[in-house]
Amino acid sequence: MSRPPRILSVGALTQDTIFRLDELPRGPGKFIPIEAVQNAAGMASSAATAAKRQGAEVSLWASVGDDMLGSELIAELTAEGIDCSGVRRVVGARSAIATIFVDASGERMIVPFYDPRATTAPDALPFDISGFDAVLSDVRWPGAAAMALKAAKAAGIPAILDADVAARSVLESLLPFATHIVASEPAAMILCGDEISGPEAVLALHARTGVFVAVTAGGDGTFWLDTETGHIRHTPAPKITPVDTLAAGDVFHGSFAVGLAEGFDMERTIRFASAAAALKCLKFGGRLGAPNRAETLAMLEGQFA
Repeated sequence: MSRPPRILSVGALTQDTIFRLDELPRGPGKFIPIEAVQNAAGMASSAATAAKRQGAEVSLWASVGDDMLGSELIAELTAEGIDCSGVRRVVGARSAIATIFVDASGERMIVPFYDPRATTAPDALPFDISGFDAVLSDVRWPGAAAMALKAAKAAGIPAILDADVAARSVLESLLPFATHIVASEPAAMILCGDEISGPEAVLALHARTGVFVAVTAGGDGTFWLDTETGHIRHTPAPKITPVDTLAAGDVFHGSFAVGLAEGFDMERTIRFASAAAALKCLKFGGRLGAPNRAETLAMLEGQFA
């Protein structure tokens, strides 16, 4: 590709307040963090940041309130170089917030709040979908996700669903519109049952949809369908000692979208995304830890040579 890939990221835009603790709270009390940070985040916004840092031109379609916080979130991501012209402002609604605790092993506890008034179904897509090389959507704004994925699929553009924890009805409603489903293990369990393994979930979801499916398993890597052979493949995650796993999945999805848009074969696309996600885990601060392209390629060549 002679120009940067163009990615549309659809879904969540929140303000994250992240506290790093020695261990996660086990009950009521006062807990003094080692460090703390506050930034614009959310699944789609963190994925958009990852895609931008990997060299893509990225537009964000999200929904916030008409409050001061909404203006601050848009300004922060605009400064990142992300096109936020399509972010919807809903009169009288509150912008989304989340509080996150991260422990010494990098694991996290997340408490988000989304104002239902800000996630009502949109009237229309604010972009010409033909101007993009891939569309990526999370599950936090279902009406927009369905609209964007459906339009991308109809236009022959990769329509990537970041299937994460949500009501089963929401996940089920979005599956038919995707050309590529990349699900977390918890989401796969919601869709396929608690006892199912990653490889079994890949097969089950592919049987239901007929499209490419991958299931991400954190440090255990990614299980995915090789559509050429029909076999399940496993790509291991780079071996690291995580500092903060917050937004690692979002960085994976954003980098996956870039690799797919640039025409990487699927194995390289997943390894590229895995390298980016691993690098993010080495830095505290959620979205702020997304690596740039040079860092990702160095990890890719070092870990998967």
